[in-house]
Amino acid sequence: MSLEIDCAFDGGNIALVALTADGADLTIRPDSNGAWYQWFYFRVSGAAGRELKLRIVNAGASSYPDGWHGYRACVSADNQEWRRTDTRYGDGVLEIRHRAEADQLWFAFFAPYDLARHQRFVTQAAANPAVTASIIGRSVEGRDIDCLALGEGMRSVWLIGRQHSGETMASWWMEGALERLLDDGDPVAARLRAIARIHLVPLVNIDGAVRGNLRGNGAGIDLNRQWHDPDPLKAPEVVAVLAAMDEIGADLCLDVHGDETIPHVFIDGCDADPMAMPAQVAGVARFKAALLEASPAFQTAVGYPVTYGGDAAPGMCTRAVARRFGGVCVTLEMPFKDSLEAPDPALGWSPKASAQMGRNCLEAMLAVLDG
Repeated sequence: MSLEIDCAFDGGNIALVALTADGADLTIRPDSNGAWYQWFYFRVSGAAGRELKLRIVNAGASSYPDGWHGYRACVSADNQEWRRTDTRYGDGVLEIRHRAEADQLWFAFFAPYDLARHQRFVTQAAANPAVTASIIGRSVEGRDIDCLALGEGMRSVWLIGRQHSGETMASWWMEGALERLLDDGDPVAARLRAIARIHLVPLVNIDGAVRGNLRGNGAGIDLNRQWHDPDPLKAPEVVAVLAAMDEIGADLCLDVHGDETIPHVFIDGCDADPMAMPAQVAGVARFKAALLEASPAFQTAVGYPVTYGGDAAPGMCTRAVARRFGGVCVTLEMPFKDSLEAPDPALGWSPKASAQMGRNCLEAMLAVLDG
């Protein structure tokens, strides 16, 4: 039986160049209406017993080619449990090697988080009497932008996920954060709910998620450069979130992302903005200190330079929301590779690690609000 390769499912992305004696040559498709590409997610059928060699031949021209160094691809035999496999990069080609233990295997840039799982997450959360679920807007292609809210306090907290659709670790982070927030026996969660109304927008770029994009939304726009003055036709997702924020403010905003290149967990805070106020700088410092205490995977030695974002920086969520509302805003970055501070030889950085980071961030959030 010859190999078959397809990606006809939510988040799928690959194109077959040619089948080879031991696998296939492949290319990653650019974002719909955009030029970025790095995310891949595909299925191989007819693989049982083969020593597969899958070559992504356009990797060298991807959006972040340095990200391939030290990277290992994710593989699954059931599209549910993911681990890392032998991956090599050289001469612009990413080569994935794997002995197939099953007839069908899935390969991905990071453990996927599809629309069906997102919808289950929202539905299950909404069934909890402590959670209020709402649709705060719709995407370019008309999909719902979901928001989950809980807590009884006067402070306003926003947790934003997957502005860049391929950064699926943000969805796993949301699962961990909400699970802990709903734990009645957890004193940190109880305190947060008592002093704040917490809003989760777990999947901002829902069109890009369905299409298998790395960064762009349905219009090919990087949503995390639109927060200063978003176009309602090309970036309605940001317009919707900002309108909801305008109603109640934003004392704290945590924008959750993944970084293709840097093998560390780190934050980029509003304190890097020349316009940041002393209270905002102090708030980011409290966030960092508390997360260092809570998580062995977090570190502050490596991250983005203060010039990150360049001329587009005012349109980034962390900068724009901090300026608009005067609150404390941070961007959390998790790796697509492994974390050098908390390595896992089998899984690398993983859904489990992302969810744990979501739990750990509650201490940092509380340190900001109680500071």
